Amino acid sequence: MLRLMKRVERFEDLIAWQKSRSLARAVYESTKQGGFAKDFGLSTQLQRAAVSVMANIAEGFERHRVAEFHQFLSIAKGSCAEIRSHLYVALDIGYLDESRFCELPSQAEEVGRVVGGLRASLKARTKSSVQSPSQHSALRTQH
Repeated sequence: MLRLMKRVERFEDLIAWQKSRSLARAVYESTKQGGFAKDFGLSTQLQRAAVSVMANIAEGFERHRVAEFHQFLSIAKGSCAEIRSHLYVALDIGYLDESRFCELPSQAEEVGRVVGGLRASLKARTKSSVQSPSQHSALRTQH
């Protein structure tokens, strides 16, 4: 099966950003329920970390420098770990049931893997040539 590759012109086209958007929505949905809704501190921390992932992907992409994009992706990946860590607290104090707990960290881990893969691809490509992120073949979407 032949897949056509399309150049990524906008951060919204990045799979990493799309997955991080879904993660942010899932975090917000979870933090609006039960005891979570009353724990302003933990729910806000989780929400901010989730928004940070997608915001750092977007901001790094828009800087149009591979080195800066790589750095922002590193921050986004770190925020994925922060989300997972906070979710353990939420599980331990009873804000999440076991099934929801399994879903959210798994989703955050997947986003982290995709972001990490994008970082690795950028790093590999940077060694061979210096390009802006939007010109990068590593940032092409498959259709």
